Amino acid sequence: MESKLINGDTHRILMGNEAIGRGLVESGCSLAASYPGTPASEILPSVTAFAKEEGLAVHTEWSVNEKVAYEVALANSMAGRRSAVSMKQVGLNVASDPFLRSAYLGVKGGLLVIAADDPGPHSSQTEQDSRFFAMFAKVPVFDPASPQEAKNMVGRALELSEKYELPVMLRPTTRVCHARQNIPLYEPLKLERPARFEKNPPRWCATPQFLRELHRLLNDKIRRIAAASDFFPGLASGDGSFPTTCVVASGVAFAHTWDILDEMGLLGRVDLHQVIMPFPLNRDFIDKIKQRYARVLVLEETYPVIELQLAGGAAVHGRLTSSVPSEGELTPEVIRQVLEQFLELPQKTAPAHPAGGGSRPTLCAGCGHRAAFYAIRETFPEGIFPSDIGCYTLGLNINAVDTAHCMGAGLSQAAGFYHAYAADGGEVPAIVATIGDSTFFHAGIPALLNAVLQKARFILVILDNATTAMTGHQPTPESGLAAGGTPGQPVFIADLVRACGVKFLKECDPYDIPAFQGLLKEADRYCRSPEGAVAVILAKHPCVLNKQVGSEQKVFQVEVTEECIACRHCLDEFECPALFMSEVTGQAAVDPLRCVGCGVCVHVCPTGAITAREE
Repeated sequence: MESKLINGDTHRILMGNEAIGRGLVESGCSLAASYPGTPASEILPSVTAFAKEEGLAVHTEWSVNEKVAYEVALANSMAGRRSAVSMKQVGLNVASDPFLRSAYLGVKGGLLVIAADDPGPHSSQTEQDSRFFAMFAKVPVFDPASPQEAKNMVGRALELSEKYELPVMLRPTTRVCHARQNIPLYEPLKLERPARFEKNPPRWCATPQFLRELHRLLNDKIRRIAAASDFFPGLASGDGSFPTTCVVASGVAFAHTWDILDEMGLLGRVDLHQVIMPFPLNRDFIDKIKQRYARVLVLEETYPVIELQLAGGAAVHGRLTSSVPSEGELTPEVIRQVLEQFLELPQKTAPAHPAGGGSRPTLCAGCGHRAAFYAIRETFPEGIFPSDIGCYTLGLNINAVDTAHCMGAGLSQAAGFYHAYAADGGEVPAIVATIGDSTFFHAGIPALLNAVLQKARFILVILDNATTAMTGHQPTPESGLAAGGTPGQPVFIADLVRACGVKFLKECDPYDIPAFQGLLKEADRYCRSPEGAVAVILAKHPCVLNKQVGSEQKVFQVEVTEECIACRHCLDEFECPALFMSEVTGQAAVDPLRCVGCGVCVHVCPTGAITAREE
């Protein structure tokens, strides 16, 4: 079917993630699943919005984690319909079981796996390269250099997926996901495909006796894709100024390289190849590089996927030879210096990096998490505080977070700390794990069940702000809202906690610091009692960035009186961004533009110098 521009000529400036969402709708995707995570979070809402705009029935869902999202999308594909699953790079770790298995078993309808990488990293635990994961799984992967390319690749990837009955990966990075570009909008492809699952146990239920043959078929598919001319890298030819020398780049690194060569007056003088499918790299291209060039520079983020496939023959310069830094984002400044060195040009002075400064990231003014963390640390100054992944990781600023590993790990680590200290036979320090509500649904339930089963004793504080705040306020299962805002069936945290075998379960608003501290002490006594086990406290206060919350909760006029002794306790131990030291008075003061009037700081001042009057 030939694509036609809507209304003849419709363009719209879209974020990269929005362009990907539009591409999924235009390509006839009938189901999209995701778990929110920067830099991928905006993809699913874009699918929902564009499908609604076009009057199309597309099922979208925020799944409880990436593994579940992958399996939902996979089943839709097995029924012959086009599907997509999106996540950030560490989310692919969570989905790795079905991802690797589906490469062997294959798909029917196209399945696009969108793994958004975060070189740098800007907001992630790692800067891992999902293209390596694709190579490991033997799955083709596309590497876009711009929002427009990302959108274009969606349709090509789904077609490739259906032609070879393989899942296919699209790997945008932060700079593509969050860039904006003027994008043409085309009429969506309307695929009349009724769901039809064809039973085939040797394939869909493949036991080890069938897997060797399935692996052979997978290897054959990859060889055929590598031999196809469809994805032969593009070439911006040089004029012979740099004979037997070339640059090979992919993704945003290619876009930066193009601009930098242009700025240096070298565009059109040195051969520049763009790789859009880093794996499997086209075999004819590999042979061409080895035969034609004596020196090759490979620019790619963040692992040497292309570089490894080009090894042998020509002298390949890249991360493996330390010609390119082995870590960090390939910014224009980094690429310029690499190019100058590789092309043996005069080295220009490295650009000065801006001096550090400004304020460090902190929890929002009025955030209930801050009150909970303050109460935890003040109650147990010698405690151990494992935590988790989310905006509440910033509890480390007030010394109430000691570990932050990966989704769900804080709870498991709390159990590990308990067993370590209990084995010594002495006093076990207070162990208080914290986890957000969305993270609890994602990965906390198995860890809690295991801790109860293994008779661990610690306090678990579930920080329930009624949303997935860090990644854009996506709904949690407890809200009972589906991705498009339609009602679903709510699932309550308290019910799940009880179902895991927890006997001590209490709830408190952390704004009431004295009451919350009292509950923490009660939980600690329970943990140390003969019948003690895991004690769970639900710290429930909705996120103050929700406008409805701000309009419904009490608002106080907060003032600092002359009793302030400038001890800085409210700044250093509570770290509310609405409090600062006045250069005029030398005392603490309240910034009226930042203060949300929660009044929690009244409980914090050791001299009672902070007062609050209800407005």
